[in-house]
Amino acid sequence: MNSNLKVWSAEFLGTFWLTLGGCGSAVLAAAFPELGIGLLGVSLAFGLTVVTGAYAFGPISGGHFNPAVSLGLVAAGRMPIGRLPGYVISQVAGACVAAAILYLIASGKPGAELGGFAANGFGENSPGHYGMTAALVTEVVMTAVFLLVILGATASRAIPGMAGLAIGLCLTLIHLVSIPVTNTSVNPARSTGPALFAPQWAMDQLWLFWVAPLAGAVLGALIYRVLLADRQPQVAAQDA
Repeated sequence: MNSNLKVWSAEFLGTFWLTLGGCGSAVLAAAFPELGIGLLGVSLAFGLTVVTGAYAFGPISGGHFNPAVSLGLVAAGRMPIGRLPGYVISQVAGACVAAAILYLIASGKPGAELGGFAANGFGENSPGHYGMTAALVTEVVMTAVFLLVILGATASRAIPGMAGLAIGLCLTLIHLVSIPVTNTSVNPARSTGPALFAPQWAMDQLWLFWVAPLAGAVLGALIYRVLLADRQPQVAAQDA
């Protein structure tokens, strides 16, 4: 079994890469004049960070890169609850360091305007001005589906070696649907890092992007465990 330091380092680096690559694409490249990658490009960037991170760091830690995923795996019986704090702390730390580096890069040109800095929000801070209820439902449902895909793709009966690709494509699709609503979280760590450098509203609304993804993850895990899982799920830390 990998040591705690290796596991926490893998989760730190994977979440660092997810935040830097995904949020970096939104802050630096999405609206670049004439050549911007747009919402499709940002969605793909988030998916690619998960695919690459899963294959690079997944064999060490399971490749969660997301406190909601880690909690969902606990709820599904895939990870002991005692390992959860180390995962969450490592993930949040990785996201915060990535956001700090992104801030240094994004502010490194004359007259830089960082706007919302890829933070998640609702109401007037939603890209499409969707209200709190719409944001809450979106984040709960999308995270629940994300957990269903993760648990199914990493089950013993699944096609070996394909989990990272399936999970990354799922995250891409989630972003394609929900960027207009909340700027897409489904990941409390990813939301926390940019919120530290965004306008004050991002911190004021951050609670929703912890509560909704965590609730959605537990919901997805319970649905899978009751309706879809094998009779005796294997307890392991390295299933995502």
